[in-house]
Amino acid sequence: MRHEDLALADLSEIAEAIAARRVTSVAATEACLARIETWQPRTNAFLRLDTDKALAQAKAMDAELAAGIRRGPLHGVPMAHKDMYYRKGELSTGGSAIRRDWRAPVTATVLQKLDAAGVVELGFLNMAEFAAGPTGHNVHHGHCRNPWDDKRVTGGSSSGSGASVAARMVYGALGSDTGGSIRLPASACGVVGMKATYGRVSRAGALARSWSLDHVGPLTRTVRDNARLLSVIAGHDPQDSTTSEKPVPDYETLLDGGASGLRIGLALPADGTASLDAQVGAAVQAAADALGRLGARITLVTLPDFTALYRAAEVIVKCEAASMHRPWLEKTPDAYANQVRTRMEAGFFIPATQYIDALRLRGHFVKEFLATAMDGVDAVVLPAIPFPIPTIEETDVEAKGGPATLSMVGRFTGLTRPFNTLGVPALSVPCGFDSNGAPIGLQLVGRPFDEALLYRIGHAYQGVTEFHRRVPV
Repeated sequence: MRHEDLALADLSEIAEAIAARRVTSVAATEACLARIETWQPRTNAFLRLDTDKALAQAKAMDAELAAGIRRGPLHGVPMAHKDMYYRKGELSTGGSAIRRDWRAPVTATVLQKLDAAGVVELGFLNMAEFAAGPTGHNVHHGHCRNPWDDKRVTGGSSSGSGASVAARMVYGALGSDTGGSIRLPASACGVVGMKATYGRVSRAGALARSWSLDHVGPLTRTVRDNARLLSVIAGHDPQDSTTSEKPVPDYETLLDGGASGLRIGLALPADGTASLDAQVGAAVQAAADALGRLGARITLVTLPDFTALYRAAEVIVKCEAASMHRPWLEKTPDAYANQVRTRMEAGFFIPATQYIDALRLRGHFVKEFLATAMDGVDAVVLPAIPFPIPTIEETDVEAKGGPATLSMVGRFTGLTRPFNTLGVPALSVPCGFDSNGAPIGLQLVGRPFDEALLYRIGHAYQGVTEFHRRVPV
């Protein structure tokens, strides 16, 4: 191993070392636990840590390897997940007060797949309450803090997933993405996050935010790690009727095609909710230039006006959240944070016809996007978050409020939410650091089920940059 501290190794690197029996799963798990001891007080990334269970699983994985059994490419690798994935008989809070003591009746399909692959589960991670927030604030369990600067937000709602992977407490983590909730923390924390095509990964046994917009996906340190993890969790699931029956490729084996000859569209929005900060724009331009030097043909593209699409997404998420939360909103409204409750209650006042129109228009929006921004290109690159990462105080809607705070929080998802409504794949990779030392994320967007191409581009980019190698101290 090239690292004295095993926790600093990449997921794929530690997996191969465990498989070759150069390193034990127990040693890797103990290295993560040591990092957690140091970094948990600084980040508040974990809601629950089960040391004894994790070490017992690691010992079992080492015993299987000794007997000649390797379950798969994740055998013995320690991970943790956003606290919205159910494990039968165990607590699952969804980041809320309402479910603080609730125990799940089933195990999520994605956790079953990770179990079968031999993953060691360290515990469950902090998140925005009921996955409803782009910053990482949580009044019930404490705000999650960015490993690069504990005064700054992590992005949300998969806040603990982004922070734990960035701080090298875990090798990878599952998040979920309804309006950017994988890509936002990936961008803000300097890691890799994939929102795959709608229906690519099962959501059975995962707490819903919005059935029509939710996506499940991985956060990791490198594109290779991410590709390996998606290959394990993707695929059709009879328990989730929205999942696609399209075969799942081995994404990792498709990484090395390079960027030469690819046509990549560069989108640098100039106005509206996604008004672009100069630092972020420069970092994204530099990333496009790097891909150009690798042989990609870079052309400027214009995104369609996302105003109507963004409003449709707001209608969908508010209506579906109101429907799901109605019993709790009627019985225990005070158990919600104010801004979470008010956003959900708004769904009760939206006419059913407006909700149906929003769903019906999704097909139109997809055609429009493919015919404009994607016309003549293989992928589009743009920022994930259009401005430098703000502080926790600056974005604390619950404590601070006010038009400026609400506007800043609302702008977080300006460049991510549209791709949930479109259902197309989107990948965030680190592409720089701002003047405050906080990460900047590059977002790559492709056609439906074209995750392999996005991974290929991201992997080529990481081959000539070092942003993903930097570790917070």
